[in-house]
Amino acid sequence: MRRDNVGMKSLVMGCLLLAFCVACSHTYKKQDSFAALTQLVDSAKHDRKEPKQHDIVLPLERMEADELFDDFVFNYAFDKTLQKQRTAFPLPYNKDGHVTQIAENTWKHDSLFAGGNLYTLLFDREKDMDIVGDTALSSVQVEWIFLKTQELKRYYFSRTKGIWMLDSITLHKMHNAESDFLPFYARFVSDSIYQRKHVCSPLSFITIDPDDDFSILETTLDVEQWFAFRPQMPADRLSNICYGQKNDAGSTTKIIKVNGIGNGYSNVLYFRKTYGKWELYKYEDTSI
Repeated sequence: MRRDNVGMKSLVMGCLLLAFCVACSHTYKKQDSFAALTQLVDSAKHDRKEPKQHDIVLPLERMEADELFDDFVFNYAFDKTLQKQRTAFPLPYNKDGHVTQIAENTWKHDSLFAGGNLYTLLFDREKDMDIVGDTALSSVQVEWIFLKTQELKRYYFSRTKGIWMLDSITLHKMHNAESDFLPFYARFVSDSIYQRKHVCSPLSFITIDPDDDFSILETTLDVEQWFAFRPQMPADRLSNICYGQKNDAGSTTKIIKVNGIGNGYSNVLYFRKTYGKWELYKYEDTSI
C-alpha cells in the first residue's frame, strides 16, 4: 500500500514538473515573440523617412490650416498642389479695366511674398495691427505695391464654409491721392540725404532689453544713431495684406511693419505727416 502511495506521488510530481516546463517554455516563447515584435517596430520607426514639405498634399477639408489666414496663405504660397486646389479657375484677371481669365493649365505657381526673406504690412493706426490674428475674417486681399511704376497688384481671397480660395487678381495704376505716402517712402529709402532730413530727432526707439530678453527698452536715438541701427527696408516694392484695416489716402499717420520669414526678424516704422511733411518719428525693433 505504501509502495502504491509512493508511486502515485511520483506520478503527480512528474506531471507537475512537466506542466511547469511547458509553461516556462510557453512564457519564454512569448517573451521572444514580444522582443522580436518590439525590435521590428523600432526598426520600422528608424527606417521610416519623414515626408518632405512638398510631398504633403493638404486636403481641401483640412479646416485647421484655414482658421488663421496667415497659416493658409503661407501654405498656399509654398505648396504648388494646394495652390491649384485653392484657386478658382478660370481665374478672372483685371488689368487696367481689361478682364481676361487664367485657365488652370496655364497657371504658373505664384510664391507671393514668401519668395523672399521678409514681407511688409501697412497700417494707418496702431490698433489696426490687432486685426492680423482675427479668425473670423471672410475676405482678405494680398497686395504688391510697385514703387517705381506706381502700380498695385491685388489678390482677392475669400472664405466660404471655412475654406479659403483665391477668387480674382487685379493690376492697375495707383492714383496720386492713393499713393501720397508712397513717393515719400520710395525716396526716403533710396536717398540718405533726404532720409536724414525726414527722421525726427530725437527718434523714439523701442527694442528688447539686451540684459533681459523678456523686457522692453524704451529710449531715443539721434539721427546718427538711426543710421547705425536702421533696419532693412524694401526699396522696389512693398507687400501688404489687407485684413480689414483701413488704409486711408488722407491719413496723416502710416505704419510699415517689416516681418522676416522664419528668421525672427521684426521691425516697425512709424511715420506721421506734420505741416505737409512726412517724417519717421518712432522705430521699433523686437527681432529675436
